[in-house]
Amino acid sequence: GQISKDVLWSCTTCGACVDRCPVLIDHVDAIIDMRRHLTLMEGDVSPELANTYRNIENNSNPWGIGADKRADWAEDLGLKFWGGSEDKDEFEYLFWVGCAGSYDNRAQKVMKATTKILDAGKISYAILGTAEKCTGDPARRTGNEYLYADLATQNVQTIMDFGVQKIVTTCPHCLNSLKNEYPAFNADYDVEVVHHTQLIDQLIQTGRITLDEGIMGDVTFHDPCYLGRWNNEFDAPRRSLAASRRLNLVEMEASERTSMCCGAGGGQMWMEEHEGTARVNTVRTEQALETKASTIAVGCPFCMTMLEDGVKEKSREESVRVLDVAEIVAEAIVEPQR
Repeated sequence: GQISKDVLWSCTTCGACVDRCPVLIDHVDAIIDMRRHLTLMEGDVSPELANTYRNIENNSNPWGIGADKRADWAEDLGLKFWGGSEDKDEFEYLFWVGCAGSYDNRAQKVMKATTKILDAGKISYAILGTAEKCTGDPARRTGNEYLYADLATQNVQTIMDFGVQKIVTTCPHCLNSLKNEYPAFNADYDVEVVHHTQLIDQLIQTGRITLDEGIMGDVTFHDPCYLGRWNNEFDAPRRSLAASRRLNLVEMEASERTSMCCGAGGGQMWMEEHEGTARVNTVRTEQALETKASTIAVGCPFCMTMLEDGVKEKSREESVRVLDVAEIVAEAIVEPQR
């Protein structure tokens, strides 16, 4: 009776309140606990969220597209598949594609740009294909702990059985689950998990990929909440963008640890906003546009969707591009001379 349902379901779990609280109150954990009560004890969820649960239960992804189509995006790329423990010595990294990368057309372009970078850096990697399932982040953040635990248990078992030691992913939500939450499901789970911008930065710093010096213009980087505040990574994406020397990086009013959420976290990607006078992604897009940058760089498929929608809402899609860091770097790669 102290906290309304509207307040509980409006939270994006961005972590800003926790980060700034002077007395260290962990608001997000409390909110998710209360969401668990509503979801599991009372069955009190919105119709769109209930549909998302059904999609994940039936096809292991929030979109509800057939699980057998998870690797269709990679058909013409000649990628290799991690088929079992016998492959652990052949591949250094498991490329965790995630649901967005597998099923969202826009995110698939980021996957292809990432594979170009991994190939240029001579990284040995493979994908799971249909053996990969949703990490369960949307379920846990919206209180469906049973569904999350089921997905996490299956994914952890696959990773352990296949002998995976390193994982790279383009989704900060997958990163957070794989890195910080999955160890609780198996005491022997010891996997190095990195965000693709971290691996890109490493490849650049070690000289394994070289970027050109052409002119591209101003770019501003939007910090994903689950990469920045939740996993304390602010520098790798910026170093990756600055490495080409094609870009003038301009910061938004709210950036790095004080960055504003895009509005999609905490399961909001699958729910409608009902509170407030302006949509979260609209406000964040306005902050990005105030920098006058011609490119808004992102490092998360959900941020990509929200900011692209915001740019379109502002009728600026002809003058402002929203690109993932991987797309910008892939565009700037200098092919080695043969």
